[in-house]
Amino acid sequence: MTTKADVVYRDYIQTLAMDFLTVAQQAAIASYPWVGKGNKNEADGAGTQAMRNQMNAIDMKGLVVIGEGEMDEAPMLYIGEELGTGKGPHVDIAVDPVEGTSLMAKGQDNSLAVIAVAESGSLLHAPDMYMEKMAVGPKAKGCIDINASLTENMKSVAKALGKDVNELTIMIQDRPRHTELIEQVFELGARVKLFSDVDITGSVATAIDEIDVDMLVGTGGAPEGVIAATALKCLGGDFQAKLMPQNKGEFDRCKEMGLTDPQKVLTIDDIVKSTNCFFVATGITDGTLLRGVKRKNGCMSTHSFVAIGGKMNNFQFVESRH
Repeated sequence: MTTKADVVYRDYIQTLAMDFLTVAQQAAIASYPWVGKGNKNEADGAGTQAMRNQMNAIDMKGLVVIGEGEMDEAPMLYIGEELGTGKGPHVDIAVDPVEGTSLMAKGQDNSLAVIAVAESGSLLHAPDMYMEKMAVGPKAKGCIDINASLTENMKSVAKALGKDVNELTIMIQDRPRHTELIEQVFELGARVKLFSDVDITGSVATAIDEIDVDMLVGTGGAPEGVIAATALKCLGGDFQAKLMPQNKGEFDRCKEMGLTDPQKVLTIDDIVKSTNCFFVATGITDGTLLRGVKRKNGCMSTHSFVAIGGKMNNFQFVESRH
Protein backbone atom coordinates (compact mmCIF):
# COMPACT_ATOMS: atom_id res chain seq x y z
CA MET A 1 0.00 0.00 0.00
CA THR A 2 1.37 3.41 -1.03
CA THR A 3 1.21 5.95 1.78
CA LYS A 4 1.04 9.73 1.56
CA ALA A 5 4.62 9.84 2.82
CA ASP A 6 5.70 7.55 -0.05
CA VAL A 7 4.09 9.88 -2.59
CA VAL A 8 5.73 12.95 -1.04
CA TYR A 9 9.12 11.24 -1.05
CA ARG A 10 8.72 10.13 -4.66
CA ASP A 11 7.76 13.64 -5.74
CA TYR A 12 10.73 15.04 -3.84
CA ILE A 13 13.13 12.61 -5.54
CA GLN A 14 11.81 13.63 -8.94
CA THR A 15 12.29 17.32 -8.15
CA LEU A 16 15.74 16.63 -6.70
CA ALA A 17 16.81 14.99 -9.97
CA MET A 18 16.57 18.35 -11.73
CA ASP A 19 18.76 19.95 -9.05
CA PHE A 20 21.34 17.22 -9.58
CA LEU A 21 21.21 17.76 -13.33
CA THR A 22 22.71 21.18 -12.61
CA VAL A 23 25.32 19.53 -10.36
CA ALA A 24 26.49 17.20 -13.15
CA GLN A 25 26.48 20.02 -15.70
CA GLN A 26 28.62 22.27 -13.51
CA ALA A 27 31.08 19.46 -12.77
CA ALA A 28 31.48 18.75 -16.49
CA ILE A 29 31.97 22.44 -17.31
CA ALA A 30 34.55 22.82 -14.51
CA SER A 31 36.50 19.83 -15.81
CA TYR A 32 36.34 20.83 -19.46
CA PRO A 33 39.39 23.20 -19.46
CA TRP A 34 41.54 20.20 -18.53
CA VAL A 35 40.51 17.99 -21.46
CA GLY A 36 43.64 16.76 -23.24
CA LYS A 37 45.98 18.52 -20.80
CA GLY A 38 47.41 15.33 -19.28
CA ASN A 39 46.61 16.24 -15.68
CA LYS A 40 43.76 14.09 -14.41
CA ASN A 41 44.09 15.18 -10.78
CA GLU A 42 43.55 18.84 -11.64
CA ALA A 43 40.48 17.91 -13.69
CA ASP A 44 39.15 15.71 -10.90
CA GLY A 45 39.74 18.47 -8.37
CA ALA A 46 37.88 21.03 -10.47
CA GLY A 47 34.94 18.68 -11.03
CA THR A 48 34.84 17.68 -7.37
CA GLN A 49 34.79 21.25 -6.08
CA ALA A 50 32.05 22.24 -8.52
CA MET A 51 29.94 19.26 -7.44
CA ARG A 52 30.48 19.90 -3.75
CA ASN A 53 29.58 23.60 -4.02
CA GLN A 54 26.44 22.89 -6.03
CA MET A 55 25.23 20.03 -3.81
CA ASN A 56 25.72 22.03 -0.64
CA ALA A 57 23.17 24.54 -1.95
CA ILE A 58 20.45 21.88 -2.37
CA ASP A 59 17.77 21.40 0.30
CA MET A 60 18.60 17.84 1.37
CA LYS A 61 20.44 15.80 3.96
CA GLY A 62 22.82 14.03 1.62
CA LEU A 63 25.32 11.35 2.58
CA VAL A 64 28.07 10.19 0.21
CA VAL A 65 28.05 6.37 0.31
CA ILE A 66 30.09 5.91 -2.88
CA GLY A 67 32.91 8.41 -3.37
CA GLU A 68 35.44 8.75 -6.11
CA GLY A 69 37.50 5.81 -4.89
CA GLU A 70 39.14 5.29 -1.55
CA MET A 71 42.45 4.29 -3.14
CA ASP A 72 42.93 7.51 -5.13
CA GLU A 73 45.02 10.37 -3.85
CA ALA A 74 43.04 12.77 -6.02
CA PRO A 75 40.60 15.26 -4.40
CA MET A 76 37.54 13.36 -3.28
CA LEU A 77 33.93 13.59 -2.34
CA TYR A 78 34.70 11.14 0.42
CA ILE A 79 32.58 8.33 1.80
CA GLY A 80 30.68 9.61 4.79
CA GLU A 81 30.72 13.25 3.67
CA GLU A 82 27.48 15.09 4.43
CA LEU A 83 26.13 17.44 1.77
CA GLY A 84 23.20 19.82 1.37
CA THR A 85 21.54 22.46 3.52
CA GLY A 86 20.36 19.92 6.10
CA LYS A 87 16.72 20.53 5.18
CA GLY A 88 14.57 17.93 3.48
CA PRO A 89 14.70 14.11 3.36
CA HIS A 90 17.86 12.07 3.80
CA VAL A 91 19.38 10.64 0.61
CA ASP A 92 22.29 8.38 -0.30
CA ILE A 93 24.64 9.73 -2.96
CA ALA A 94 27.02 7.79 -5.25
CA VAL A 95 29.22 10.05 -7.30
CA ASP A 96 32.13 10.36 -9.69
CA PRO A 97 32.81 13.95 -10.81
CA VAL A 98 35.04 12.73 -13.65
CA GLU A 99 34.40 9.13 -14.67
CA GLY A 100 37.17 8.29 -17.12
CA THR A 101 39.82 10.70 -15.83
CA SER A 102 42.58 9.11 -17.90
CA LEU A 103 40.45 9.30 -21.04
CA MET A 104 39.71 12.98 -20.41
CA ALA A 105 43.34 13.81 -19.65
CA LYS A 106 44.32 12.30 -23.01
CA GLY A 107 41.50 14.03 -24.89
CA GLN A 108 39.76 10.72 -25.58
CA ASP A 109 36.06 9.90 -25.75
CA ASN A 110 33.61 8.69 -23.10
CA SER A 111 34.51 10.72 -20.02
CA LEU A 112 31.53 12.05 -18.07
CA ALA A 113 30.30 13.35 -14.72
CA VAL A 114 27.94 10.85 -13.05
CA ILE A 115 25.70 10.82 -9.99
CA ALA A 116 23.25 8.29 -8.55
CA VAL A 117 20.91 9.20 -5.70
CA ALA A 118 18.40 7.15 -3.68
CA GLU A 119 16.47 7.50 -0.45
CA SER A 120 18.56 7.01 2.66
CA GLY A 121 19.73 3.47 3.38
CA SER A 122 18.99 2.25 -0.14
CA LEU A 123 22.40 2.08 -1.84
CA LEU A 124 24.94 -0.69 -1.29
CA HIS A 125 28.06 0.57 0.49
CA ALA A 126 30.49 -1.04 -1.93
CA PRO A 127 34.20 -0.83 -1.15
CA ASP A 128 36.67 0.22 -3.85
CA MET A 129 37.56 -3.18 -5.31
CA TYR A 130 36.77 -5.37 -8.31
CA MET A 131 33.24 -6.50 -9.02
CA GLU A 132 32.02 -9.03 -11.57
CA LYS A 133 29.06 -7.51 -13.44
CA MET A 134 26.29 -8.42 -15.86
CA ALA A 135 23.82 -5.85 -17.20
CA VAL A 136 20.84 -5.99 -19.57
CA GLY A 137 17.95 -3.76 -20.57
CA PRO A 138 14.24 -4.06 -19.68
CA LYS A 139 13.33 -6.70 -22.27
CA ALA A 140 15.81 -9.15 -20.74
CA LYS A 141 15.02 -8.41 -17.09
CA GLY A 142 14.94 -11.62 -15.07
CA CYS A 143 16.81 -13.60 -17.73
CA ILE A 144 20.38 -13.38 -16.43
CA ASP A 145 22.31 -15.52 -13.95
CA ILE A 146 25.83 -14.38 -13.13
CA ASN A 147 26.69 -17.87 -11.84
CA ALA A 148 25.97 -19.38 -15.27
CA SER A 149 28.33 -19.19 -18.24
CA LEU A 150 28.19 -16.25 -20.63
CA THR A 151 27.13 -18.73 -23.32
CA GLU A 152 24.06 -19.74 -21.30
CA ASN A 153 23.22 -16.14 -20.50
CA MET A 154 23.52 -15.07 -24.12
CA LYS A 155 21.08 -17.78 -25.19
CA SER A 156 18.62 -16.70 -22.49
CA VAL A 157 18.92 -13.01 -23.38
CA ALA A 158 18.58 -13.69 -27.11
CA LYS A 159 15.33 -15.58 -26.46
CA ALA A 160 13.98 -12.71 -24.35
CA LEU A 161 14.88 -10.19 -27.05
CA GLY A 162 13.47 -12.27 -29.87
CA LYS A 163 16.85 -12.46 -31.59
CA ASP A 164 19.15 -15.19 -32.82
CA VAL A 165 22.21 -15.51 -30.59
CA ASN A 166 24.49 -14.42 -33.41
CA GLU A 167 22.60 -11.12 -33.60
CA LEU A 168 23.60 -10.07 -30.08
CA THR A 169 26.10 -7.32 -29.31
CA ILE A 170 28.02 -7.80 -26.06
CA MET A 171 29.96 -4.91 -24.52
CA ILE A 172 33.18 -5.97 -22.78
CA GLN A 173 36.09 -3.94 -21.44
CA ASP A 174 39.27 -4.51 -23.44
CA ARG A 175 41.39 -6.22 -20.78
CA PRO A 176 43.38 -9.50 -20.77
CA ARG A 177 41.18 -10.79 -17.92
CA HIS A 178 38.23 -10.83 -20.32
CA THR A 179 39.81 -12.99 -23.04
CA GLU A 180 37.67 -16.00 -22.17
CA LEU A 181 34.46 -13.95 -22.26
CA ILE A 182 35.36 -12.53 -25.65
CA GLU A 183 36.07 -16.02 -27.00
CA GLN A 184 32.65 -17.25 -25.82
CA VAL A 185 30.97 -14.44 -27.75
CA PHE A 186 32.92 -15.25 -30.89
CA GLU A 187 32.12 -18.97 -30.57
CA LEU A 188 28.41 -18.15 -30.76
CA GLY A 189 28.93 -15.92 -33.78
CA ALA A 190 27.82 -12.79 -31.91
CA ARG A 191 29.41 -9.33 -31.92
CA VAL A 192 31.77 -7.91 -29.32
CA LYS A 193 31.92 -4.18 -28.68
CA LEU A 194 35.15 -3.48 -26.80
CA PHE A 195 35.75 -0.34 -24.76
CA SER A 196 38.76 0.94 -22.83
CA ASP A 197 37.20 2.53 -19.73
CA VAL A 198 33.88 3.68 -18.15
CA ASP A 199 31.62 0.62 -17.96
CA ILE A 200 28.74 2.71 -16.59
CA THR A 201 28.07 3.86 -20.15
CA GLY A 202 27.90 0.27 -21.38
CA SER A 203 25.43 -0.72 -18.67
CA VAL A 204 23.14 2.20 -19.49
CA ALA A 205 23.46 1.49 -23.20
CA THR A 206 21.76 -1.91 -22.76
CA ALA A 207 18.53 -0.06 -21.94
CA ILE A 208 18.68 2.38 -24.88
CA ASP A 209 17.39 0.74 -28.05
CA GLU A 210 19.13 3.18 -30.39
CA ILE A 211 22.61 2.28 -29.11
CA ASP A 212 22.40 -1.44 -30.04
CA VAL A 213 24.08 -3.04 -27.02
CA ASP A 214 22.35 -6.15 -25.64
CA MET A 215 24.55 -7.02 -22.65
CA LEU A 216 27.49 -5.74 -20.68
CA VAL A 217 29.67 -8.32 -18.93
CA GLY A 218 33.03 -8.31 -17.20
CA THR A 219 34.94 -7.26 -14.12
CA GLY A 220 35.38 -3.63 -13.13
CA GLY A 221 35.13 -1.27 -10.18
CA ALA A 222 32.50 -1.96 -7.52
CA PRO A 223 31.62 1.73 -6.92
CA GLU A 224 30.85 2.12 -10.63
CA GLY A 225 28.69 -0.99 -10.36
CA VAL A 226 26.45 0.68 -7.78
CA ILE A 227 26.01 3.73 -10.01
CA ALA A 228 25.25 1.55 -13.05
CA ALA A 229 22.76 -0.55 -11.09
CA THR A 230 20.94 2.61 -10.01
CA ALA A 231 20.68 3.74 -13.62
CA LEU A 232 19.26 0.37 -14.68
CA LYS A 233 16.85 0.34 -11.74
CA CYS A 234 15.45 3.62 -13.08
CA LEU A 235 15.36 2.29 -16.65
CA GLY A 236 13.68 -1.01 -15.80
CA GLY A 237 16.73 -3.09 -16.72
CA ASP A 238 18.56 -5.76 -14.75
CA PHE A 239 21.97 -6.03 -13.11
CA GLN A 240 23.74 -8.75 -11.16
CA ALA A 241 27.15 -8.62 -9.52
CA LYS A 242 29.63 -10.35 -7.25
CA LEU A 243 32.34 -8.58 -5.29
CA MET A 244 35.82 -9.95 -5.94
CA PRO A 245 38.10 -9.21 -2.97
CA GLN A 246 41.68 -9.90 -4.02
CA ASN A 247 43.22 -10.38 -0.58
CA LYS A 248 42.41 -10.63 3.12
CA GLY A 249 42.53 -6.86 3.50
CA GLU A 250 39.83 -6.38 0.90
CA PHE A 251 37.80 -9.25 2.31
CA ASP A 252 37.93 -7.68 5.78
CA ARG A 253 37.04 -4.29 4.29
CA CYS A 254 33.80 -5.79 2.93
CA LYS A 255 32.86 -7.05 6.37
CA GLU A 256 33.67 -3.68 7.94
CA MET A 257 31.19 -2.08 5.52
CA GLY A 258 28.44 -4.51 6.52
CA LEU A 259 28.83 -7.09 3.73
CA THR A 260 28.81 -10.26 5.83
CA ASP A 261 29.11 -12.53 2.78
CA PRO A 262 31.36 -10.60 0.36
CA GLN A 263 31.12 -13.23 -2.39
CA LYS A 264 27.32 -13.63 -2.56
CA VAL A 265 25.42 -12.81 -5.74
CA LEU A 266 24.08 -9.27 -5.57
CA THR A 267 20.87 -8.62 -7.47
CA ILE A 268 19.80 -5.17 -8.60
CA ASP A 269 17.45 -5.02 -5.59
CA ASP A 270 20.32 -5.86 -3.23
CA ILE A 271 22.37 -2.99 -4.67
CA VAL A 272 19.54 -0.45 -4.91
CA LYS A 273 16.78 -1.24 -2.44
CA SER A 274 14.34 1.52 -3.39
CA THR A 275 12.67 2.72 -6.57
CA ASN A 276 12.94 6.25 -5.17
CA CYS A 277 16.17 6.87 -7.02
CA PHE A 278 17.65 8.62 -10.03
CA PHE A 279 20.73 8.72 -12.24
CA VAL A 280 22.25 11.77 -13.90
CA ALA A 281 25.23 12.02 -16.26
CA THR A 282 26.72 14.88 -18.29
CA GLY A 283 29.28 14.29 -21.01
CA ILE A 284 32.73 15.86 -20.66
CA THR A 285 34.09 14.44 -23.91
CA ASP A 286 32.05 12.89 -26.72
CA GLY A 287 31.03 9.29 -26.15
CA THR A 288 28.65 6.41 -26.83
CA LEU A 289 25.89 7.88 -24.68
CA LEU A 290 26.54 11.62 -24.59
CA ARG A 291 28.25 14.45 -26.42
CA GLY A 292 30.93 16.37 -24.57
CA VAL A 293 31.06 19.96 -23.40
CA LYS A 294 31.41 22.47 -26.24
CA ARG A 295 32.41 26.14 -26.21
CA LYS A 296 30.94 28.35 -28.93
CA ASN A 297 30.37 32.10 -29.23
CA GLY A 298 31.14 32.67 -25.59
CA CYS A 299 28.65 30.01 -24.38
CA MET A 300 29.15 26.52 -23.01
CA SER A 301 26.82 23.73 -24.13
CA THR A 302 26.25 20.44 -22.30
CA HIS A 303 24.53 17.17 -23.15
CA SER A 304 23.07 15.19 -20.23
CA PHE A 305 21.07 12.06 -19.46
CA VAL A 306 18.51 11.82 -16.65
CA ALA A 307 16.67 8.65 -15.55
CA ILE A 308 14.22 8.66 -12.64
CA GLY A 309 12.87 5.59 -10.83
CA GLY A 310 9.50 5.05 -9.23
CA LYS A 311 6.50 4.91 -11.52
CA MET A 312 8.17 6.97 -14.23
CA ASN A 313 10.80 4.46 -15.39
CA ASN A 314 11.74 6.79 -18.22
CA PHE A 315 14.67 8.89 -19.32
CA GLN A 316 15.47 12.08 -21.12
CA PHE A 317 18.41 13.65 -22.90
CA VAL A 318 18.92 17.29 -22.02
CA GLU A 319 20.83 19.85 -24.10
CA SER A 320 21.64 23.06 -22.27
CA ARG A 321 23.48 26.33 -22.87
CA HIS A 322 25.30 28.04 -20.02
